[in-house]
Amino acid sequence: MSEGDLGNLRVLLVEDSPDDAELILRALRKGGYKVEYERVDEREALVEALETGNWDLVISDYSMPRLTGLEALNIVQGSGIDLPFIVVSGAIGEDVAVEVMKAGAYDYLMKSNLRRLVPAIQRELREVEERQARRLAEQTLRYRAYHDALTGLPNRWLLADRLAQVVALARRERRMVGLLFIDLDRFKDINDTLGHLVGDQLLRAVAARIVDLLQEGDTLARLTGDDFALVLSDISDPEAAMGLAQKIIEVLKPPFDLLDREVHVTASIGIALFPHHGGDVDSLLRHSEFAMYSAKAQGRKNIQFYTAEAHAAAHERFHIEHDLHQAIEQDGLQLHYQPQVDLNTGAVVGVEALVRWPHPRRGMIPPLKFIPIAEETGLIVPLGDWVFARAFHDYARWQEIGCAPRRLAINLSVRQIRSEETVHSLRRLMERYGVDPRVLEVEITESSLMQNPDEAVKTIAAIRDLGSRIAIDDFGTGYSSLAQLRRLPLDVLKIDRSFTRDIAVDFDDAAIVAAILAMAGNLGLQVVAEGVEQPAQESFLREHGCAFGQGYLFARPVPGEEVVEYLRQGHLQGAR
Repeated sequence: MSEGDLGNLRVLLVEDSPDDAELILRALRKGGYKVEYERVDEREALVEALETGNWDLVISDYSMPRLTGLEALNIVQGSGIDLPFIVVSGAIGEDVAVEVMKAGAYDYLMKSNLRRLVPAIQRELREVEERQARRLAEQTLRYRAYHDALTGLPNRWLLADRLAQVVALARRERRMVGLLFIDLDRFKDINDTLGHLVGDQLLRAVAARIVDLLQEGDTLARLTGDDFALVLSDISDPEAAMGLAQKIIEVLKPPFDLLDREVHVTASIGIALFPHHGGDVDSLLRHSEFAMYSAKAQGRKNIQFYTAEAHAAAHERFHIEHDLHQAIEQDGLQLHYQPQVDLNTGAVVGVEALVRWPHPRRGMIPPLKFIPIAEETGLIVPLGDWVFARAFHDYARWQEIGCAPRRLAINLSVRQIRSEETVHSLRRLMERYGVDPRVLEVEITESSLMQNPDEAVKTIAAIRDLGSRIAIDDFGTGYSSLAQLRRLPLDVLKIDRSFTRDIAVDFDDAAIVAAILAMAGNLGLQVVAEGVEQPAQESFLREHGCAFGQGYLFARPVPGEEVVEYLRQGHLQGAR
């Protein structure tokens, strides 16, 4: 075997005899290694060499005046470095050899017979590589088991472990611990609109901004989806937790530049404190999450401490979400219809479909209580599909008995606006029930349009291509501009009831409604006024050119079988 075939070998020689050291080095070189080495023969030198060098193995004599082989082995083992330790001695008995091997030496050889030295080194180096590969694999598995793959933050399991340690220490030292539950507002909308790649980048960027706020000992973890938890290991009072939560709200204000897009995001934060709001990991996590839901209920971008009321509200929300899921699957919802009338003739020109939930135990649950939960959880999509299917089913029945109205108005949610499947689903349902697309009037709230006008334009343009009409609902509440309205392919404006309520007595509301009617006329849009409850309101609207109205003055929303009477009658009292 020619010199150098086996590559470089860095050897730490523990040997008091230079001649014996050279004997070992010649055997290594003859065996094919290019050897780099250092020779030591006392404790201090060995310790320093281990700390400063990067060695492949240690070859040690057994009997030396200033350092024995067993002492050298103990020093190497105590260093924590995984190095093969081979004993090469001039005189070592079998009992001593066994003792050395039991102590942890990898092999032993006699200086008079070094033929086995190179094969022994090769074997031990292979085993070192295998051990290192196993350790790396175990470390990788351990890291993946306790860290979030997307952000690199601790996951729920590691968070629970660290929170348990922090709580145990705080209990002994009578200190306070804070737990912040952080949920990104409307993150699902960002995912649906901009795609999961942007959503993933946003989560990483949000995590990075929050990490920059942390103190030593704090732990930020990603729990799931867009939920994060932050352990504050030592706080002096509740205001310290509130202060950091406010910093998080502030640090998220600047937009995120992701894939050449400016993305804005806010957060809702719930706070639970040890020992005030829980004495263990589960209760602190649960109560901080309850507080977060309370913050969302306050209008998002909000911070709330845990309270018993937050606990009750979170339980209520959970049960509503669970029961709503079942109600959609088991056809436990109802559609009520409210007529829309011509203010000049009183003729019924259409009906708006309004979803109602007659809960078997709770009674009639108002839409304001379950629609926001449906929006947040994504249940609004199957709920919306159910509404369209049931409304078309009812309309087909009205056609059969000869009293179908000219218009069927149905609300479209934000998520449906952003779903490419919406238009395909509408087309399939219309074909299934034999409903003329020109009958459908899709209502979209002004606020949902303004969240992402460019995305909304695509969907509503595709719906109009089917032949259906587009109405902007709750107009006046979403702060849209005239320039934005001109860009949108609209047919109808629906004036929100908050403006029509006082038009007969409030000059400002009257002026706003008059301006809306004038603007709609200039844009060639029809107008439906919502919330018409008094003859004075009706008179004002008619005198200022509003063609259509909807409200309790004419009829309350009623189930499909009852609205048939209105449809057969063809006109309602109130309008003339």
